[in-house]
Amino acid sequence: MNVIQQLEKEQQKAKVPALRAGDTVKVHAKVVEGTRERIQVFEGIVIRVTGGGLRQNFTVRRVTHGVGVERTFLVHSPRIDRIDVLRHGDVRQGRLYYLRGKVGKGARIRERRGALAAVAEEAEGEVPEATEGTEQGQEK
Repeated sequence: MNVIQQLEKEQQKAKVPALRAGDTVKVHAKVVEGTRERIQVFEGIVIRVTGGGLRQNFTVRRVTHGVGVERTFLVHSPRIDRIDVLRHGDVRQGRLYYLRGKVGKGARIRERRGALAAVAEEAEGEVPEATEGTEQGQEK
């Protein structure tokens, strides 16, 4: 393994959610104000994901008081406390720049059904129960 790749691998965060364009996320970012540090939450829709490895970043857009605000975050930055995926959007493009020209209901994104439920089950470690008529230890 290359020395640079090894250094990058050491600096990557172990647990990073899979992000795609259209996902609604809450990003908990650390903000330094003088000598104090606090966590600021930025919630919005992911409009793009670029790069890979240690250089991966994503842009989140939200509309606040009628003004669109976009922020770009580095996925593996130490300034990012955590990333919570609230919804998985069903979109066909990789870049959602068209949302900049839309407001209200026109800027809505459909939700991918079953995607969030599958993620929640994996996090809890639940195992689906066996169906009726089959016993444990028997194969179908």
